[in-house]
Amino acid sequence: MSPEIAVMVGEDRATTTLTESGEVVVFTKTLCRWEPVRRMPFFLDQNLGLANVRKSMGELKTFLGECRVFIARAVSGAIFFELEKAQCSVWEISGLPEEFLDEVWQEETESVFSEQSDACEIPVPVETTPGHYYLSIKEIQGKRPEISSKQVLQKFIQKGFYQQLIVICDHVPPWIALKSDCCGFSMHSKRIGPNEVQVTLTKDTTESCVCS
Repeated sequence: MSPEIAVMVGEDRATTTLTESGEVVVFTKTLCRWEPVRRMPFFLDQNLGLANVRKSMGELKTFLGECRVFIARAVSGAIFFELEKAQCSVWEISGLPEEFLDEVWQEETESVFSEQSDACEIPVPVETTPGHYYLSIKEIQGKRPEISSKQVLQKFIQKGFYQQLIVICDHVPPWIALKSDCCGFSMHSKRIGPNEVQVTLTKDTTESCVCS
């Protein structure tokens, strides 16, 4: 099957959000070029309530079919959750599809191969003091760009055996907010330098972990 990537674009053909008027375009790679193979006008009006959001997202997931890579300029928590339930890999990118489709597909492919490698080769957060952990995704990906933030952090966050986790990255991966919330952790982020963000997850002692 040819690779497919879905992109939410606006009238200017650049990426936009799902809550702005535009269309979802599914691209496939034929020989050396990415070509649009199907389109669907899309606008998610969140003011119409949760039922409408779920209905619209259901229609979107039906349209995507077997496509499991989705790109938009930004993706909110609820929308990201619906796409993740459909087992989509979600990217937040600003720009024109032709500027990033090859790079996204290369990283997606490398991520699959990397996930098949021995788990001991994946870096893990370092305990700095009892219950407090630190990890620099930015540093890891600078040395090993084939490793994704999910590979390094998802299982660690789900287990929840920590009081605080500090992560340094170039942007906040949208999946982290969803996972931390469902696992009973509060999240705070702040920019600490050019293309550098510090994300802090702190255990909420009033909740128990319900992550699965």
